[in-house]
Amino acid sequence: MLRRFLPSALLFGLVLALSLPVLSIALTWTQLDGPAWLLLQEMGRTVLPDYAATTLVLCLCVAAGVAALGMGTAVMVTLFDFPGRRTFEWALLLPLAMPAYVVAYAYTDFLQYGGPLQEGLRQAFGWQGRLLPEVRSLGGAVLVFTVCLYPYVYLLARTALSERAVHLMEAARLLGAPLSRRIREVALPLARPAVAAGVALALMETLADFGVSSYFGIQTFTAGIYKAWLSMDNRMAAAQLATVLLVVVALLLKIERGAQQRLRFAVARGGRAGAADALPTPLGGRQALAAWLVCALPIALGFVLPVLFMLRPLGADWHAHSWVSFVQWSFNSVWLAGLTAALATAIALMLAFAVRHRPHALNRAAVQLVSLGYAVPGAVIVVGLLLPVGWLQAAAPQTSVGYWVTATALGIVWAYLVRFCAVALQSVQSGYSRIPASLDDSARMLGSTGFGLLSRVHWPLLQRSVAAAGLLVFVDVMKELPATLVLRPFNSDTLAVVAYQLARDERLGEAALPALALVLVGLLPVALLSRTLRQRPG
Repeated sequence: MLRRFLPSALLFGLVLALSLPVLSIALTWTQLDGPAWLLLQEMGRTVLPDYAATTLVLCLCVAAGVAALGMGTAVMVTLFDFPGRRTFEWALLLPLAMPAYVVAYAYTDFLQYGGPLQEGLRQAFGWQGRLLPEVRSLGGAVLVFTVCLYPYVYLLARTALSERAVHLMEAARLLGAPLSRRIREVALPLARPAVAAGVALALMETLADFGVSSYFGIQTFTAGIYKAWLSMDNRMAAAQLATVLLVVVALLLKIERGAQQRLRFAVARGGRAGAADALPTPLGGRQALAAWLVCALPIALGFVLPVLFMLRPLGADWHAHSWVSFVQWSFNSVWLAGLTAALATAIALMLAFAVRHRPHALNRAAVQLVSLGYAVPGAVIVVGLLLPVGWLQAAAPQTSVGYWVTATALGIVWAYLVRFCAVALQSVQSGYSRIPASLDDSARMLGSTGFGLLSRVHWPLLQRSVAAAGLLVFVDVMKELPATLVLRPFNSDTLAVVAYQLARDERLGEAALPALALVLVGLLPVALLSRTLRQRPG
């Protein structure tokens, strides 16, 4: 009896721990008394309209930008053939390796009033004053997010188009439809669910960002949460801002999942029949040049130019870097990321096996609840973890919970697990989907159940999926900034935190080294994803 109860209790405890931030923020609405309502009313008259307007404009512009870039590049590499197409298929994923705040630092250093571009123009032509718009602005943030996040749309749209659009475009051509009509009435409707899902993912990343909005001085909800908590010392205001942001993210998540379901339905209906026999339309002359420029521009803006801009101050301030400190920052980042990756993959394997072994509604609901973590911004997770700590300290001042959460690695690893267990879970579940249920039935007939089934049957078939899950979590933790900034242990700065702090202090030359190290680490999952795409037929 005890052996049957322990796994269920452990599963319940894990789900409760991983959903604690959302639950604690929801509980703040039960604590709204008179002063709290007055505070909300004051926020509604002062900061909330500015936060809402800025966030809305930012999201609308980013949505339009990533949809245009992602869909345009996906159409080019999927439906047309031109010089360099095979290279662009994987190179268009490179901006995924660039943290948005690193791109913001790079463009600011090169394009600001005292940067090398404007200084060179003033010296060469004798011009005076500002020659380019201010980089640290809402428009600059839109540019940064667009060139960093369009691969979400590109990846999903390319997959959707390669499933059906090529051979349907060929059938439309044989029926006499011109190219513009084939794209408008065949390709775009097929890719619409994929574009909607990719835009929703990009907007969730935009809402979760803290580095770009804080560095550019943009008053978004995420920046407002940190200002309310750390500057105003008002946890109720931070919690209510986090609630508003959480509701918006939940709506985006619903849109993304609905779009993914429509996308899977379209693929299942159409299948892949004939896709291998239909060839992309060849382009030549000016059309080929235009297609090449459409694909090269986002790669240049989102990866090549930011890397070059960061290499310039890195070379200029080469002797100013403290290599001992860099090794320490790297060690802190690696051990936190490695520990989180190991724990996240173990938890994901446990949850996925629970659903596979006993696929009842309770287990499926638990997995869905944990899967929401990736959609929760780091700022919301921080508030959701620190609120219960404050409640416990107020109820029992002698407790040491606050110390363990804020002064040790427990708090930051906990926040990482809440945020990134969903990443590992998705990869492990993808691996399970390729294991036929008949293997489980055969193993049970031979006497393998429970842990024996997992270790002898599932594990050998899941090793690649588990390794991919660990790699993805490792890289995401290395780049995570908001939660790390607040919850990191004392004297344990990471590469992301140091890059942000040095850039905020206008020491961009010193920030270049940790920033480029993060870019180098970010190339690992991009390489894995590119290899996976190259192995796909069509």
